[in-house]
Amino acid sequence: ASDLPAITPYTNNVAYIEPGEIASINPVSASFYSIDGKSISKKFVITPRNQIDSGKGRYRHYMLKEINQQPESIMQTLSGRVSFNDLTIDLPELSNFNADKINRVVLIGMGTSLHAAMVARHWIESFAKITTEIDNSSEFRYRDPLVDDKTLIVSICQSGETADTLAAMELARNKGAQQITLCNYENTQSTRIADYSMQIKAGPEIAVAASKTFTCSLALLYLLAIELGIKLNRLTPKEIQNKISELSKLPDMMGQILYDSNQYNELAKNLSHYHNFLFLGRGINHPIAMEGALKLKEISYIHAEGYPAGEMKHGPISLIDENMPVVAIAPNSDLYEKMESNINECKARGAPILSVVTEGNDTISNISDHCIYLPQSSHELSPILTSLPLQLLSYHIAVTRGCDVDQPRNLAKSVTVE
Repeated sequence: ASDLPAITPYTNNVAYIEPGEIASINPVSASFYSIDGKSISKKFVITPRNQIDSGKGRYRHYMLKEINQQPESIMQTLSGRVSFNDLTIDLPELSNFNADKINRVVLIGMGTSLHAAMVARHWIESFAKITTEIDNSSEFRYRDPLVDDKTLIVSICQSGETADTLAAMELARNKGAQQITLCNYENTQSTRIADYSMQIKAGPEIAVAASKTFTCSLALLYLLAIELGIKLNRLTPKEIQNKISELSKLPDMMGQILYDSNQYNELAKNLSHYHNFLFLGRGINHPIAMEGALKLKEISYIHAEGYPAGEMKHGPISLIDENMPVVAIAPNSDLYEKMESNINECKARGAPILSVVTEGNDTISNISDHCIYLPQSSHELSPILTSLPLQLLSYHIAVTRGCDVDQPRNLAKSVTVE
């Protein structure tokens, strides 16, 4: 199997095969060989119970179950790393990491993981005041990137087995970069390449489209950004406490959003017949617009694009009419008035408008056909909250269209080939 969840229903004894190794399996045993045919020994490890799928339970689909697990999953991610009593963080995985000579951070990933990296860039630049770049793993690996021993590579790879990300990590290792990887499972290839690994701890995610691994990756990247800010002496004790205090409110706010889910059935009925969608966001929520569009594409087979709202006038506006619903991600922020202006431009061209806004908002709600309201939160953490309505929207549209939500056509959970 290329991914741990594929075999955990049948066994919890697992051996990890390195590149260039061969396994020969019969009904009673398994043998291992190098590529030149020499016998090698392998140690089997016991898979932890929290990495074994427990079924759909009361849910119709794994994806709906995993969407609703997110408040609990976030707590698992934070457990053992954050003290909400003392408002401190402790990342034992990075206890030996020395950030003193790092002058640049490069975040790499593919698909949803790349969107998580795009959000994390905002946090790392803000908290650690260090140059931060993002790169698609498949692009990074095929050029000669300027990477050296002063570069920190942060890879996000929920499976730990994505071929392009592994190749990018190997390239960075050969150039001497320090590496931290975020992965949902232990003992994967990415954890064996990186110098330091941080387990996402979202629990098994069976549906192909990522939901809880995305938000849990964001939570862990938020902690990593704080840790870098601490190690580089960029954050004051008060700033650290404020950020952790805001983080403590997150699971309850996520629960509120997921509890109020009745509106999505009606939205799906009204929107499922459209063939094109445009998702717009600004700043730290621009990546969430891209993630929302990706979710809709993946599971409902509807063409969708995610754009920074400021880019709309540079091309996408020519497509906007009554047949192009616009999903606007517009929580309260310094960029709120600019989002309002963009929404007005879409409305003037006849587009149906669905806006994701902070509760108490009046102005955007007056120009939207429907609003999904979020609890008041810090703007820094808003991407974790704004992603939830877009997951639910995509799920219900896909169900309404009769799509296979858990196993969309042509997609795989772990992309282990190029």
